[in-house]
Amino acid sequence: MKKSTTIYNSRMKMADLVASDIGLLSILQRLNIRLGFGEATVAEVCAQHNISADLFLMICNIYSFRDYEPQIETLAGEDISSVTMYLRASHNYYRTICFPSLHNNIHRMVKELDDISRRLIDKFYDDYDSEVNNHFQYEEEVVFPYIEQLLNDSKKEHREYSISRFGHSHGNINEKLNDLSNIIIKYLSGEYASQLRFEILNEINSIGNDLLRHSDIENKLLVPLVEKIEMRYEQGR
Repeated sequence: MKKSTTIYNSRMKMADLVASDIGLLSILQRLNIRLGFGEATVAEVCAQHNISADLFLMICNIYSFRDYEPQIETLAGEDISSVTMYLRASHNYYRTICFPSLHNNIHRMVKELDDISRRLIDKFYDDYDSEVNNHFQYEEEVVFPYIEQLLNDSKKEHREYSISRFGHSHGNINEKLNDLSNIIIKYLSGEYASQLRFEILNEINSIGNDLLRHSDIENKLLVPLVEKIEMRYEQGR
């Protein structure tokens, strides 16, 4: 189904929002929002699940519209914790659903390849797996604890870390995924697992698009929201 060209709002029926872009189902899954909305609006469903409707809609709009710029002024300080909760849930979604499925399909594919092609595919996937897990680990062990400390510490004190370091340092974790796609498209002989390769390429594309939205949420929501808190502390308020 063609994606909606209308920016989502809280008065929409939740079922209509999902029907406009079926890809938003993964967001509901990560937020533990169960299906079976009936005629309930977005605002009503979010209230039932103790989720900020404004934040939920910003996440949905970021996923559906790449040029969407959220108005974070409407969010409250506690919404930062909801953003980190969502990002943690996304990490779990990738680790337990997306990557195991992709890895299983790649494992099936390489069984039919010659030794050189098999080693090449394995190396690229292993490099990518290591890179993306390092990215998630850095967020979970450095960035998120820093944010929690910032939210829980009302005293103005010197901090050796700032969210700008994360904003400037975290890069595109899709580059090796794109390299893997190019290898499968350009360099594997056409005689190998043709249908499975199409499935893998579609899977890579889906994961890559989702990871881009994941980065957008970090860049458009998490970083500016935390910067506001840091600025408040710098100003002594």
